[in-house]
Amino acid sequence: MTTATPAVRKPVAWRRVALYAGCLAALLVMLYPLAWLLATSLKPADEVIASLDLLPSSLEWSNYSTALEGVNEVSVWRLLGNSLFIAGGAVIGNVLSCSLAAYAFARLRFRFRGPLFAFMIATIMLPHHAVLIPQYILFNQLGMVNTYWPLILPKFLATEAFFVFLIVQFMRGLPRELEEAARIDGCGPFRSFFLVILPLTRPALITTAIFTFIWTWNDFFTQLIYLFSPEKFTLTLALRQFVDASSQSAFGPMFAMSVIALLPIVLFFLAFQRFLVEGMANSGVKG
Repeated sequence: MTTATPAVRKPVAWRRVALYAGCLAALLVMLYPLAWLLATSLKPADEVIASLDLLPSSLEWSNYSTALEGVNEVSVWRLLGNSLFIAGGAVIGNVLSCSLAAYAFARLRFRFRGPLFAFMIATIMLPHHAVLIPQYILFNQLGMVNTYWPLILPKFLATEAFFVFLIVQFMRGLPRELEEAARIDGCGPFRSFFLVILPLTRPALITTAIFTFIWTWNDFFTQLIYLFSPEKFTLTLALRQFVDASSQSAFGPMFAMSVIALLPIVLFFLAFQRFLVEGMANSGVKG
């Protein structure tokens, strides 16, 4: 028995080492574009396209100073503030409206609840470009074009069916005894939602907030449609303007601004990543 134990454990140990090595190799492959972006942001102008080396021959910190100047006389801090305002408003709107809609579908009883929920789920398959023109005509008639309203207001109307479905799946797993106890204590539907259900739904809400922040921050097409004035541009729009505004290929400052635009997403994700995993695990497996 004692001689057979090492022979059994040795293949298991080697398989574990091979698994770790494979995971490390996959991690390096996924992180290489990020490393290339960071290294390219510090390369001189003649090395960005001509050189295939990952590391620059000399660090060109002037790329960041040029990027911080912004575009069209708008500083990068103004652009960053615009992006944070739009993304923050979208996060608040989605978390509030989608949680209220999810509470109605998951915990309340009303007529046509099933067909309405199925219709809401069906809107996930509706392409964004199919409703873009009607939405633009509507916001144009309301005088909201070239403002932030078209980018934030729909989020307060529970238009993101994916997040409604995500929160519904999470709420269906919560015990109804909690609401019944709150109802005995005199709480109505709204007080039960805000005092009992909403705190317990925190993982799903943080998951909604993370995805909303990332998707809104990286959104280019919608912001390009509704925003015209340079002082209202976001970092995403400024990247395109930064290249067009220069008479020569300023790739170094462009990549430097890309790094600046990427930092808030990375910090936001690192701050709430454990809630993201918990929310997806608890929401996606409940039927």
